[in-house]
Amino acid sequence: MSLISTPAIILATLRYGETSKIVRLATRDHGVQSAIAKGALRPRSRFGAALQVLSGGQAHLLLSERRELHTLTGFDLATLPVGLTVEIARYATAAALAEVMLRVAPAEPHPEAYDLLAEGLDSLARLPSSELPAVSLRLLWRLVGALGFSPALTLCARDGGSLPPGGMRFSAPDGGALCAQCARSAEVVTLPPEARAALEMLAGESDDLPSLDVRHAAAHRRLLARYIHFHLAEGAALPALEFWQAQAWGVP
Repeated sequence: MSLISTPAIILATLRYGETSKIVRLATRDHGVQSAIAKGALRPRSRFGAALQVLSGGQAHLLLSERRELHTLTGFDLATLPVGLTVEIARYATAAALAEVMLRVAPAEPHPEAYDLLAEGLDSLARLPSSELPAVSLRLLWRLVGALGFSPALTLCARDGGSLPPGGMRFSAPDGGALCAQCARSAEVVTLPPEARAALEMLAGESDDLPSLDVRHAAAHRRLLARYIHFHLAEGAALPALEFWQAQAWGVP
């Protein structure tokens, strides 16, 4: 066994026995890891109230070479998710980010994904409510891209051919935009020019944010959730993502 310290964010916790917790951690230096926090539920636990979902800090882990469950010996708390609880949609976005990270990120170093998650949680806690619909979409698209599942937006996802200007035929199963020829035999969503421009801003590298009204923001959330289910979920239920997509925003 080896003792390591690494920046970490708590993605999920599970009660274990009478006094302990199993904690799922996104770590910057060792990917997503599972660890047991022995005695975490005792009244005088050394962890105190630090082991809250979405909390960030420095995790001290005793790594096991033979088991996938390690031992959390300490957690130096740096941030609590207090700012995320101001609005349900704010917290729901954070939970969806954590769910995607938990589902897809490997148990090996992935600093880009970790930094996106950490910076995303920080920005969600501070940004104006008016920016939340667009920023939530951007954060999830960028995490999806960092994990290796970027959508094809500049060339046809099937044959690599060029895409005509104007609207876009987007196929979640195929992984992005399709040319007119390939779209004939695919299930596509047709995006008008303004929706295409918004998607390119949200899922691309632009620093600009599109202006989205309630109806268009909901349509973009449905598109992204469908894409994630096809390419990241592998048939698993993603309840946090589903809540983010609809109920968190009051969308029937």
